[in-house]
Amino acid sequence: MLHRMPITAILKDGRDKPVRTGHPWIFSGAIASWTGTPATGSPVDVLAHDRTWLGRGLASPQGNLAIRVYTRDEAQPLDAPFFARQLDAAIAWRAQVVQPAEPDTDAFRLCFSESDGLSGLVVDRYADHANLHLNTSLLLPHLPALREVLSARGLKTSVQFDADSFTKEGGAPPPATLDRDPEAPITIRESGFAYQVDLHAGQKTGFYLDQRANRRRVAAYARDRRCLSAYCYTGGFETHLARAGASRITGLDRSEPAIEQARANLALNPGGTPVDYHVADVPDTLRKYRDNRTDFELIVLDPPKFVHNQGQLEKGLRAYKDINRLAMKLLTPGGILATFSCSGWVKTDEFLKALGWAATDAGREVQILEHLTQPPDHPVLLSFPESDYLCGLILRVV
Repeated sequence: MLHRMPITAILKDGRDKPVRTGHPWIFSGAIASWTGTPATGSPVDVLAHDRTWLGRGLASPQGNLAIRVYTRDEAQPLDAPFFARQLDAAIAWRAQVVQPAEPDTDAFRLCFSESDGLSGLVVDRYADHANLHLNTSLLLPHLPALREVLSARGLKTSVQFDADSFTKEGGAPPPATLDRDPEAPITIRESGFAYQVDLHAGQKTGFYLDQRANRRRVAAYARDRRCLSAYCYTGGFETHLARAGASRITGLDRSEPAIEQARANLALNPGGTPVDYHVADVPDTLRKYRDNRTDFELIVLDPPKFVHNQGQLEKGLRAYKDINRLAMKLLTPGGILATFSCSGWVKTDEFLKALGWAATDAGREVQILEHLTQPPDHPVLLSFPESDYLCGLILRVV
């Protein structure tokens, strides 16, 4: 019987430290040579320059991100049962941490990619649905096993693909069609509020689940304040502000479908302050408010990701500075600014520096009241700092 020799990747001298400390990504520039001929999705053993075994992953030999490491156990094959167990363990963790603490919430993250040992896979739960988002083709062969794990827990499944990532890997393109749950939109509960979510047309996997706790914290400052929610998307912050007793609320987003959904979500949660929604470009509208001397007592800035790679960092920091400077100018003395960055390339110290520039340019003194971050269903892996991506602050502008 012929035995296929394992494919190995031998790293360049001095390029093994990130792998040894647990980072799951190996870029093509760190690889000295391959033993065997890897294809996209091939299991590959990773060896240091001295031939020490470091881990096992799946190969993308034509891509810049050449290997995703999935195990440090030399005896562990990368087969469907392995990936199924990884996902099952991630779901079990959420059942311990999220569900007991938030019994009035049925939408949260079940799997957070590298943080759960499943590089390239995000799974979000929406009521009795699970939406899988793949930004790698490497897990396609194991998709049936992953869906079976979710089905066994009574969850219907849908799948999204990041087509750009598939192309960069040099593998097969995403499937043109795939079985999807036809229900759209569906209704979820978050902190006792109801929201409608379109799993296929919405941003991310349908809803910003990572702001769940932060919406509650910001709402604690809303009573009797005139509020502005900028980049409001489908209304998550506004429903909380409305129920918390804000005196007036304005919501801004450039997406007309998002604004329509925000109005629908507010209607699902009656009994609070009405919201005046506008389809608008946020920076332009903030400038108009400044010129018209319109002011607010609480402003939420929750923009989309401004920085997608290292090359965009400087431009993105300027964008964060500019919108926060405008917001600070619009706040009455003692006003509250809740401001966020979801750009993983922007670390907390850099975001704070941009806010400091904004305060100086606005001529305002600013106090930090609270640091906000992502919830425990979006855990940060210490060996993978890229998983620490959501930075938020509640500020008092004096």
